[in-house]
Amino acid sequence: MTREVGKKPARVVVADDQTVVREGIVMLLGLLPGIEVVGAAGDGDEAVQLVAELAPDVVLMDLRMPRCDGVEATRRIRAEHPGTQVVILTTFADDDSLFPALRAGARGYLTKDAGGDEIVRAVESVLSGEAGLAPSIQRRLLERLSEPGPEPWAPPVDQAPDGLTAREGEVLVLIAEGLNNQEIARRLHVSTATVKTHINNLFAKTGLKDRAQAVRYAYAKGLVRPPAK
Repeated sequence: MTREVGKKPARVVVADDQTVVREGIVMLLGLLPGIEVVGAAGDGDEAVQLVAELAPDVVLMDLRMPRCDGVEATRRIRAEHPGTQVVILTTFADDDSLFPALRAGARGYLTKDAGGDEIVRAVESVLSGEAGLAPSIQRRLLERLSEPGPEPWAPPVDQAPDGLTAREGEVLVLIAEGLNNQEIARRLHVSTATVKTHINNLFAKTGLKDRAQAVRYAYAKGLVRPPAK
């Protein structure tokens, strides 16, 4: 159903941990037609709380925040308050930021160099049931879809074992396939340091000690299936 632009302003909550940035976004939004800022949050926990209290139409969500980051906050908002849409507004446009946010339920993704008109379009798009993506993000998605190779592992949130994120699950599957850190980095288009961070995190969550245990774990949890005989 298409939203009638101009009939009623979109009620928006802004979530960003940097006070100056947050206040600047709120000030900018106050000058834009069709948008009413109803609240501002300094982290993901506050954003979820404000959504519960205010039932806004849209949250403009930063990603890198303390206590509860933007991906987790998006996941909670979409699960608990499906009437509120989320548009990511962040400095980062790398795969490690983009894809987890979209998997968590964000319908829009903008970088912080977006102009006011672009923000308005994204808000109206997600409220009309469409995606509100920056052109550079659309290009990245098309590039990723056209790349060869198996589909990344992206289980439903409630099926991710031991609290693993989708990206940690992808890394675990690639370990089980026998790839080393450099090969995983190339496959996922991230740095080797990022891969090491994901491995450390997934080992900490699962209690695994080495890659051999990780392989057994991946098969035991059904993340990788043995080849057909």
